[in-house]
Amino acid sequence: MQDSQFLVDLSKTKMPFGKYKGIFLIDLPEPYVSWYKNKGFPKGKLGDMLGLVYELKLNGLEHLVRELRKSI
Repeated sequence: MQDSQFLVDLSKTKMPFGKYKGIFLIDLPEPYVSWYKNKGFPKGKLGDMLGLVYELKLNGLEHLVRELRKSI
């Protein structure tokens, strides 16, 4: 289970490289996140965050992270 600080960090984290550099992880296009799911997420915290973004998008819950970002 992810802790609340992980969700706060996710809400503020931007993609550090590639085509979508500078875009909040939660705002990445779903096909791009799905591509990473199939390719394999990066190691470490970024990969953990992208994995959670995938699950949130799959279940239509990404709005929760956007709302969290607005409230911080």
